[in-house]
Amino acid sequence: MVLSGYYGFRNSGDEAVLKSIITALEEAATDAGVRVEPIVLSGDPEWTKKQYGVESVHRTKLGEVRRALKNSDGLISGGGSLLQDATGLGSIPYYLGIMALARWCGKPTFVYAQGIGPVNRKMFQPFIARAFKKAAYVSVRDEESAMLLRRYGVPPTSVEVVPDPVMGLPAASGAGGAMAADDSIAAAEGQDTPPVVGVSVRFWRSDRADLDRAAAALEALAGRHAVRLRFLPFHRGADEDASRYVMERLASSGVAAQLELAPAHDDPQLMLREVGRCALLIGMRLHSLIYAANQNVPLLGLSYDPKIDQFLQRLGQRAIGTTESLDLEYASQQAIDILRNPEHWHESCDALINRLKQEAGRPAQQIVAFIRK
Repeated sequence: MVLSGYYGFRNSGDEAVLKSIITALEEAATDAGVRVEPIVLSGDPEWTKKQYGVESVHRTKLGEVRRALKNSDGLISGGGSLLQDATGLGSIPYYLGIMALARWCGKPTFVYAQGIGPVNRKMFQPFIARAFKKAAYVSVRDEESAMLLRRYGVPPTSVEVVPDPVMGLPAASGAGGAMAADDSIAAAEGQDTPPVVGVSVRFWRSDRADLDRAAAALEALAGRHAVRLRFLPFHRGADEDASRYVMERLASSGVAAQLELAPAHDDPQLMLREVGRCALLIGMRLHSLIYAANQNVPLLGLSYDPKIDQFLQRLGQRAIGTTESLDLEYASQQAIDILRNPEHWHESCDALINRLKQEAGRPAQQIVAFIRK
């Protein structure tokens, strides 16, 4: 199976999607008594091969992609937010082009737990509808994506709503290794220390007013409750810089909290363990929130995109603010309420989370069943 997505760019969320899909395919194939060999289209094939132990070809080298498709039994497109034009005009034509190339090679195409949109340019809509109507199987990660596809003319009976694949990703096993060597949390386990609040921030507004507001909300939290603020970079480089920006604002304000920057782990399962050691996760990145749900860690989302709100809705939650507006008192109070009474959050969310975990492997099962036929 050829896997197409935003892979090989060291974005922890997208790499977790890839790892989750590979793991789910292996489990589904084992249950069916067959073997799946993934071939990943990657921005850095050598890194992807080393990281996951799979075959990989460069995602933009058309000859390599075509050969991989011709030698495959099908194409899996996804997951993640591939079909959107918010970050530029290139994504939708690229991913639809890969699906078209697979069809030209006579191979079935499968859409794996994608988040559709935003699609602001109507010219793309009929092309998305055509590709999805021709797909052998289509799954999306939220009801809003399914509604968009229905609006584009994709029959509702051909679209399955499933959880984000990362809900099914296991954390790295064992207590030793690289994680323990880098992790100050491990050294503090068993000691009487303030609760660790994981923080995931990213650049969004050009004036960085959203990050300034986030820093002010964290300062308000730390002023009312003892915490350790541990920043978790989900995209190497950019998120590290965004984290340092907020940390500098907090340090200059004299915030009464320990500030830490976690490593930008290449292995998504190590970042999953980082999140699992937090008492609370406050996140902008979608997959920081999904990691938290995966680990049953209470979470609060700061929305910059509808996909954040859509995921929170599946947990019966809503964002504490957006990149345009953030009530410092409300945001800090929500965090304090969770830290003081986490059981209330678990009572509200754990059953919904467990259901998402159980359903996360369904696309892999459907794809393996189709291929076997």
